[in-house]
This record gives sequence, structure tokens and C-alpha cells, in this order.
Amino acid sequence: MSLNAMTPEVPTLVLEPDDRAPGLARRFLAEWFREWGSRDDYIGRVLVSELVTNSCVHGDGPVVVRVFRDERDGGAVIEVWDGGDGRPVVCAEDLQATSGRGVFMVSELALSWGTRPLVEGGKVTWVKCGL
Repeated sequence: MSLNAMTPEVPTLVLEPDDRAPGLARRFLAEWFREWGSRDDYIGRVLVSELVTNSCVHGDGPVVVRVFRDERDGGAVIEVWDGGDGRPVVCAEDLQATSGRGVFMVSELALSWGTRPLVEGGKVTWVKCGL
């Protein structure tokens, strides 16, 4: 995955896809929300944790997290990049399942979300949330 396409002014964190990644991503996001004067980063931390976990489990290679503010309305945008080809899908509710609810939670908590392919392979999954 080429990181050269990223602009230096966008806060970016590159993670190894391991058990530590979601916690590091939550701390990274919390720092930026504080910097932006947000008093409540709970939804953002849940969203970034779920996206990073999904990338670690189903993606490929390093996981890249970027956070920035949407210039149109000031909301927070969280992007998680990985080298995997699969796209996140909201699964049907299964009360017996012990996993598989992350994308559903993302779809319910985010103001909007989606994915887009990267030219060099892989994908970006993004969410928008309030500050």
C-alpha cells in the first residue's frame, strides 16, 4: 500500500494488524478529538475500534488510520485503510453469534459510512461522526 498519496497535514497512524491496534487507534482518535475541543469521543472511539478490528481480522498488511474534519460541516471523518480486497457488509442479526456485529454497530452509530477501493489495491472504509 502506498502511503505517498496521503497529505502530511492529515493526522495518520500506521498500525501492525495485531491485538494492540484497536487500542492504539482509540488513543490516537481521542487525542485528536481533544485537540478539536470535543468533550465526547465515545462514538468515535467505538467506530475506529470496530473498523480497525475488522481490518486486522479481514484485511491484509498494515492498517492505516486517518482522522480529519469535514470542511463542509466540521464533523469528524475517520478512515481506515488496509490491503484486503473484501468489503465490510452488514450481516443479518444472529442472536446466537459471538461475533459479526461490528459493521452493524458502525452502520447504526455513524452519521454515514462507506468503502472505496484504493488504486494500488485494498480499500478505505470511512465513517463520519459528530464531535
